[in-house]
Amino acid sequence: MSFFKRVLSTLTGLVLFFALCFFGLMVLLVILGSSSEDLIQVKPKSVLELKLDFPIKDYAGKLEFKQYAFLNEHKKNGLFNLIDAINYAAIDENIEGISIPNNFIMAGISQTKALRDALKKFKSSGKFVVSYGDVLSQKDYYLCSVADTIYLSPSGMMEFKGLYTEHLYFKDFQEKSGFKMEVIRHGKYKSAVEPFLANEMSTNNREQISAYLNALWREIKKDISETRQVPEAQLELIADSLLARNPKLALSSGLIDKIGYYDEYINGIKQAIGLTTSSKLNKIVIKDYAEYVSNKIQTKSSKNRIAVIYAQGDIIYGKGDQNMVGQISMNTSLKKARQDKRVKAVVIRINSPGGSALASELIWREIELTKKVKPVIVSMGDFAASGGYYIACNADKIIAEPTTITGSIGVFGMLPNAKELAENMGINAEQVSTNTNAVTYSFFEPLNERQRAFIKEGVLDVYELFSNRVATGRSLTREQVEHVAQGRVWTGVDAVNNGLVDELGGLDLALQRAAEASGIDDYKIKEFPVFEKDLEKLLEQFGLATTKETILKEELGEENYKLLKEVKSMSKKKGVQLLFPFTTEIK
Repeated sequence: MSFFKRVLSTLTGLVLFFALCFFGLMVLLVILGSSSEDLIQVKPKSVLELKLDFPIKDYAGKLEFKQYAFLNEHKKNGLFNLIDAINYAAIDENIEGISIPNNFIMAGISQTKALRDALKKFKSSGKFVVSYGDVLSQKDYYLCSVADTIYLSPSGMMEFKGLYTEHLYFKDFQEKSGFKMEVIRHGKYKSAVEPFLANEMSTNNREQISAYLNALWREIKKDISETRQVPEAQLELIADSLLARNPKLALSSGLIDKIGYYDEYINGIKQAIGLTTSSKLNKIVIKDYAEYVSNKIQTKSSKNRIAVIYAQGDIIYGKGDQNMVGQISMNTSLKKARQDKRVKAVVIRINSPGGSALASELIWREIELTKKVKPVIVSMGDFAASGGYYIACNADKIIAEPTTITGSIGVFGMLPNAKELAENMGINAEQVSTNTNAVTYSFFEPLNERQRAFIKEGVLDVYELFSNRVATGRSLTREQVEHVAQGRVWTGVDAVNNGLVDELGGLDLALQRAAEASGIDDYKIKEFPVFEKDLEKLLEQFGLATTKETILKEELGEENYKLLKEVKSMSKKKGVQLLFPFTTEIK
């Protein structure tokens, strides 16, 4: 009897489980099927809240499930969706103004500037922009400095101190550990591999880092000076002496307008739009409003299309995804845009530090084919360096933000070597081969002169090809290319001056130039790439599947798993690399 009871209880549990799964799926379908107009209501006297508490990408991405089309999604929280929302809010009768609450913005400097420029344009409509911070980081302040009124909490803090970046050097570590990197590079500024060759920064590397940091800082100071009416020389003094480090100093320095608590800030907004303090303030979060606005924009009728193809992340040989540029997804997108008769021009938005030389060349070729059929314009984001510039140099026109970091026309190859580490652990590797060059590389043996010569030959061949691509695409002589190459990075402003870029501006200017080149006045945007997604990963989010990633995290722990991912990422960088000179974070 107990056996049948157990069977019955098991069956009952399974039925309930599948019933709950079915119910959950139905709820998910309802949510996915609901329009943004069903999800939000933009009532009169509403305020758009620029809550940027998520990583901002140029392109949020289109995801498709091959067998489950009803699960397809096209997120609308990318950088340009947010900018569209800000622009639309300027003409929305129900939006009174924009509130920028306490943020720790997760965006690059060029992305932050693009948002700031959109807010500046919004203010020309006569509507207000106000901001509040408990803590204002330097990047947050750069965004908020466009506001009519800036609040800082009485117990808050503010950062305004200039820019810096920090790099680690590993030469001594390699000697002590026995784990070394075999390095072959071309370009005196190509410093991605410098940390493995020295214990301190080279003069050339310090020169280029100093040059672009100061250029970025000049741009930030110029923008803040304009909106806050504080001379740039005074801003420099404030930064050097930390004269905005607390609310009182920030107020006396002219960088903020009021010291107050969040409730006082909200009451100030209510008063500005004619509400009593006891009334409810209707705040529309930017992510929701961006979804709402995207549906409004899509109703625009035009037969013409401009394809916007996003290349964001490291360039890898393979398919790619929302975080990595693969030649398969890029070239598929370019082919579709090229073959679509409604698409009159192509804009490639690049936000990449580079990567695989082979993948960059394959993408370059597809751009070359596309350019023969319709205009191709490049828009640069935070980075379009090395491989990122490789795929840009072939466009009909290149447009960069003033704060874009680009160039880095140089090449390197890097191979790990654990000979000494293995010996220290009592491991010896022996090879047996049939031919002289059968062993091209071993993890357990240092490169011999012959192997090094072959690899160096490959690096020089790629550099020669890269330089020729730039010379042809930009109508420069090889001597002119060599003058701006050698792995040197440039800001957008400098790149215009030395011929690597045509104009300064954002995606809006790139679209304008694409429309002009194709002779059209009206158009709709068609975004690429479209990425396929595995249902297993979605099920894992609901706890209905266990994947290899979950098991590894459980066994290794979160921190060790992150290290494993870093090693895995390095292993994907096969072949010669066209990569930004170093991994850097500007602070």
